[in-house]
Amino acid sequence: MPIAAPSLARTAQLFHALSDEARLQIVAILLDGEHCVCDLMTHIDAAQSRLSYHLKVLKDAGLVTDRREGRWSYYTLQRDAFLEAEELLAGLRPRAGRALRASCC
Repeated sequence: MPIAAPSLARTAQLFHALSDEARLQIVAILLDGEHCVCDLMTHIDAAQSRLSYHLKVLKDAGLVTDRREGRWSYYTLQRDAFLEAEELLAGLRPRAGRALRASCC
């Protein structure tokens, strides 16, 4: 069964967010739990503006959430979004036993 267009758009959004090494580094750091932006800056070799961009991409995809406390923002992973990504990826898995189609020409 083909993937519906809205699911394709969501799949692209999630996997685009996870397609960058810096963003994967951020995700790996957040696996241990919530972290402040200042903590992330010490682990990621990027200027604050670049880190903010990566966090925005992850946040827009729903992979992370943030909360403000004073002048700091704290980020945490959204487990449901990762479960969704697993399901979407499973929908792209080739099905076993699928017969090869005859040549189109």
